This record gives sequence, structure tokens and C-alpha cells, in this order.
Amino acid sequence: MRSNLQQLLRFAFSGVLGCITDVTLLYLALQLGANFYSGRVLSFLAAVWLTWRLNRRYTFAASGSSPWQEWWRYLTVMLGGGAVNYAVSSALVYTLPAHFWLPALAVAVGSLAGMTVNFLAARYFVFTH
Repeated sequence: MRSNLQQLLRFAFSGVLGCITDVTLLYLALQLGANFYSGRVLSFLAAVWLTWRLNRRYTFAASGSSPWQEWWRYLTVMLGGGAVNYAVSSALVYTLPAHFWLPALAVAVGSLAGMTVNFLAARYFVFTH
């Protein structure tokens, strides 16, 4: 079993890659005419899929259940941290003056806010042995 610190660092690294994915797809959605809020739903789902794959392989190792069941469990529990993430990022976009970098800042701050919830949920509810 990997140490708690190793797991947390790997989870954080996966989260950084997920955040990059989230921001990239959000800006793409914005360029295609989506608003911040609907773009976040799409970009968040893509980031969750990527982090599930990374965390399944490198952070926690597969749980032994079917990948399909694990994916749905992961998505379900990530919605808790995702709600925190979405609330924080939406509040920033709503309250701060518009700027090109505001969506990226909002996603990054929201991701940090939801990370603790997501780490504990992944460790204790998804990737259990």
C-alpha cells in the first residue's frame, strides 16, 4: 500500500493535469459560443474522466471491481468536490470583473477548494480494497 503522502502527491499531480484539461476545454467551449457555466459542466466531466484514469492507474491502483462500476462510483463521489469546485469558480466569475484569465483562475481556485473532498472520497469510497 502506498503511503498517504505518496497518494496525496499523486492525486494532486493528477488533479493538476485534470485542471489543465478542464481549463483547456473550457476555453474551447467558450470559443465555440458556450457560456462559462455550461462550458464548465463539459470541461469538468472531461477532467473527471482523465483523473479517474490517472488515479486508477498511478495513485490508488484499481479497486478490483469492474472499470465501468468504478467509473460510475468515481464520477458520483467526485460530484461532491465538483459541487464545491463549481460553486467557488462560479462565485469568482460572477463577482470579479471580466478578464481573459478569469475563467482559468476560477477553475484553478475551484479545483483547490474541491481537492480535499475529492481525495478523501476517492480513497475511502472508490478505490477500496
